[in-house]
Amino acid sequence: MSEIVSIRLSKAAKEFNLSIHTLTDFLNEKGFKIGKADPNFKLTPEMHRSLMEKFRADKELKADSGIKIPPKKEQLKPISIDDLPVSEKRHRRNEEELIIKDQSRLDEETEAREVKKESELKVLGKIDLDKFKPPARAGKTVPEQKLPEQPVKEEPAKEKKEVLPGNGKEAATGQEIIRPRIEKIEGPKILGQIEIRKETDQKKWIKEISAQVAKDKKKRKRIKKKKIEKIQGNIVPYIEEKKKERFRKSRRRKSRNEVSQVDVQKQVKETLARLSDSSKSKSVKYRKEKREAIREALQQRLKQQEEEKKIIPVTEFVTASQLASMMDVSVNDVIQACLSIGLMVSINQRLDAETIVIIAEEFGYGIKFVTAEDQLAIEEAEDKKEDMKPRAPIITVMGHVDHGKTKLLDHVRNTNVIAGEAGGITQHIGAYEVKLANGKRITFIDTPGHEAFTAMRARGTKVTDIAIIVVAADDGVMPQTVEAINHAQAAGVPMVFAINKMDKPQANPNRVKEQLAKLNLLVEEWGGRYQCQEISAKAGLNVDLLLEKVIIEADMLDVKSNPVKKASGSVIESTLDRGRGYIATVLVQNGTLRAGDFILAGPHCGKVKAMFNERNQPVMEAGPSTPVIILGLDGAPQAGDKFNILDDERQAKEIAIKRQQLMREQSLRTQKHITLDEIGRRIAMGDFQQLNVIVKGDVDGSVEALADSLLKLSTENIRVNVIHKGVGQITESDVLLASASDAVIIGFQVRPSADARKIAAQEQIDMRLYSVIYDAINHVKDAMEGMLSPEMHEKIVATVEVRDVFKITKVGTVAGSFVSEGKIAKNTKVRVIRDGIVIHSGNLSSVKRFKEDVKEVVSGYECGIAIANYSDLQKGDIIEGYEVTEVKRKLLV
Repeated sequence: MSEIVSIRLSKAAKEFNLSIHTLTDFLNEKGFKIGKADPNFKLTPEMHRSLMEKFRADKELKADSGIKIPPKKEQLKPISIDDLPVSEKRHRRNEEELIIKDQSRLDEETEAREVKKESELKVLGKIDLDKFKPPARAGKTVPEQKLPEQPVKEEPAKEKKEVLPGNGKEAATGQEIIRPRIEKIEGPKILGQIEIRKETDQKKWIKEISAQVAKDKKKRKRIKKKKIEKIQGNIVPYIEEKKKERFRKSRRRKSRNEVSQVDVQKQVKETLARLSDSSKSKSVKYRKEKREAIREALQQRLKQQEEEKKIIPVTEFVTASQLASMMDVSVNDVIQACLSIGLMVSINQRLDAETIVIIAEEFGYGIKFVTAEDQLAIEEAEDKKEDMKPRAPIITVMGHVDHGKTKLLDHVRNTNVIAGEAGGITQHIGAYEVKLANGKRITFIDTPGHEAFTAMRARGTKVTDIAIIVVAADDGVMPQTVEAINHAQAAGVPMVFAINKMDKPQANPNRVKEQLAKLNLLVEEWGGRYQCQEISAKAGLNVDLLLEKVIIEADMLDVKSNPVKKASGSVIESTLDRGRGYIATVLVQNGTLRAGDFILAGPHCGKVKAMFNERNQPVMEAGPSTPVIILGLDGAPQAGDKFNILDDERQAKEIAIKRQQLMREQSLRTQKHITLDEIGRRIAMGDFQQLNVIVKGDVDGSVEALADSLLKLSTENIRVNVIHKGVGQITESDVLLASASDAVIIGFQVRPSADARKIAAQEQIDMRLYSVIYDAINHVKDAMEGMLSPEMHEKIVATVEVRDVFKITKVGTVAGSFVSEGKIAKNTKVRVIRDGIVIHSGNLSSVKRFKEDVKEVVSGYECGIAIANYSDLQKGDIIEGYEVTEVKRKLLV
C-alpha cells in the first residue's frame, strides 16, 4: 500500500463504514492516545495502517455489497426503492403490481373453496342401532334384519396444485402457466456480524451497577406442587391425608403471635402498593427498580463530585488574585472580604493560612492545604505489567551508635569506610551497591546511629524494602535501636535482626531477644515471625547466613520496577565540592537515569553533566535501585527530596522557581520578630538571653541534624536562634552576617576561606570548627550555661547572743555577745533578729576580745561586736552571721 500522508478521522470512518467512536476506542487501546472523538483529528500513517489491518474486512465487505452497511449502535433501516437505480426501480414496481393482483385472486379462490367444503356433508363415523332396539317378546321371534352397510365415502386425496396467478381463461383451459419466481423483500440482508467494541466508562459503570442490583435481588422461591397420581379404586386415604394437612395448617395459624398495630399498618401499605402495581408485570417492576438504583447512584456520584469541587487544594501564602481565580470570583470581592475582617491587602499580596480559610468560608468553599511538592508534583505515567522487571532490593542498616552497622557493611563490601569517619562513628548517610557471590545485586543504605540523626534514619526507611536492625550482644537494645524499630514499623518495612559482636566474652544474645520480646517483636527461634542471626561483623562470623535471610525476605517481596520510563527517586545526600560544584547522591527507584537528562530535585534543577558510582567511577546510566552521584544541579537539595526527569530545561526551571518562591515566603512568614509582649516577658524574667548561631557543614543531612540538635537546647531563659545554615565552606558573607547579628559560627567538617578567616579576626567573630557532632552540641551547651547568671546560695556560719549593750563615745554602740554556734569573722555579713523578726542586715565594723581587734571568734567565747551604721541594739537580740556563695547554673533541656 502506498504511503498515506494524513487523513481526517471522519474520512476514515466513511472509508471503513464505521463510527468515529469505534475508531477512536480502537486507536486508544493501541496506545496512540488521541483523546476524545474529534472528526477533524488528522491520522498519522501508523494509525491508518493499524486501522487497515483491523478493519480491512469491513472495507472489502462494503465494496462488494455496494450498499452502505449501517454503523454500530444504530438501528438497521430497510432498503428503500428510492435508493435503487431508475431501471431497477421501474422493474421492481411492475413486479410489485403483479404480486398484488395475484395475491387478490388467490384470496378469492381460497374463500370460494372454503364455502364449498362447508356445504358438503362429512361422514364422521357409524352408529350401532342394535343397542337401541327393545327386547323381543316371549314366543315370537322376529327375524333379524340387517341394514346394508353403507361404505364410507372417502374423498380422494386431491393433489395440491399450486395455483398460479393468471386470467380466467387460462385457468379454465387448465393450461400450465410458468411465471418467474419473485422473492418478496422483507428487510435488510444480513451480510455479517459487527463486533461490539469497548463501551465508554459511563456505560460500563451503569452495567456494573445493574449487575449488582440483579445480584442483590432475592429470587422468588418456587413452590413445588406435589404431583397427584391418579388414584384407582378407593380414594378415602387420599381424602383423609388432605384433612390432616388442613388441620395442621389451621393449628399453625392459631399458634401465631398477636398482631400489633404497626404490623397491620405495614401490611396495609404493602397491600395497597401491590394493588396499585397489580397491572404491571414482574419484569416491569424489576426494570423500574434497576433504573431507580442507577439513578440514585448517579445522583450520589454527582453530589460527591460537587462536594469535591467545593474543596480547593492550595499551598500556604497564596496571593489574593490566585485565591479569587481558584474560587472563580472577582478579586475585588476577595479584597472587600479582607477589609471586612480588618485586613488591608493588595491584589498580589500573599495571605496567610488563617486568612485563606476565613475568606474561603465566606464564599462557601473549603480549603485543603498541600505542600509545594504536592501541588507542583510531577505526574508519572502508570506502569504497564509487561514493562515491570525485577530489581535489586534496597536494604537499610539501622541501629544504635557504635553497634557495628558500618563495620558490617565494610565486611560485605570488603572496604573500610569507618576508618574515614571522624571519631570512628558514622555521621553521613551512604548508599552502596554490592554484588554477591551468586550474582545477585543488593543496594545497602547505611544510616548514622547517633541520636542527632533521627531525620536521616526516617529518610532511610522511606526508600528501603527491608531494614536490618543491628543490636550489639554486649550492649542490648538501646534508645536509638527502639527509634529505628519504630521508623521501620511506621514505614511498614519488614525487619531482620542482626545480633552483632558475638565474638566478645560479654555477649548475651538471649538478653537481646528478651528485650525484643518486651517490644512485641518475637524472633523465629522464639515462635515469632522476625528473622534473627547472630553475627560478628569484625570477624565475619555468619555474615553470609544473614545475607541469605535478607535475600529470602527480598524474594518474598518480589520487588519490581519499570526501567524504560523516565527516572525518579530520592536524594540521599547533597554537598558543595570546590572543584565540581553542587553534587548530590541520589537513589534511582524507577526508570533509568542517563547523563544529559534534565533533572528537578526539590527547588533546584539542572542538567546531569556526569554521574559516578560510590567508588567515584564514571557511569553513563543508572537503572532502578542504583545509587549514583550526579553533577549539574544549581543548588544543594535537601536530603529526602524527590527528583524527577523532565523533557526540557524550561519546564524544570518554571517548577523550581515556583517552589523557591513558596519556600522563601514560608521562611519569611515563619521568622519570628520581637514584640512588646515578648519584651515584657523578658523584662519580667530579668535574665533572658539569646544565642545566635550560623551553622555550616559538609553535607545537607549533617547540617539539618546539627541545627535541629542546637534548637532543642533552647530553654525559657536562653534561646538558640539558627539565623543561617548551609552547605559548603565558611565564606566572607557568613562572617559579615555573624558580625551584623552578633552570632557564633559553627563549622562541621568544613574550614573557612582565607578571606573569611581574616575578616573574622578583624571583627572578633567567634568561629568554632568541629568534626564530631556531639562535641559541637556539648560546647554550645557549655556556652549557654556560661551565659546564665549564677544561682546565689546562702549559708549560716554563726549565731551570736547579745548579753549586754555598751555605748562608748566616739565609737558608738558595742554589744557584749556570746558566740553560741559557729564562727564569726570580721568580714561576715550579719542580720539582727529580734523576737524572730529580721530588723537589720549589714556588715560588722569591728570584732574585739579584751580590747584587742581579732579576725574571728569561735563558738563558746565572748566578744564585743559593733555593726556598721547601726546602733539600735538591745539585750537579748540574736546576731546571725551568714555568707553567700555563687553556684553555676546547669542547662536543663
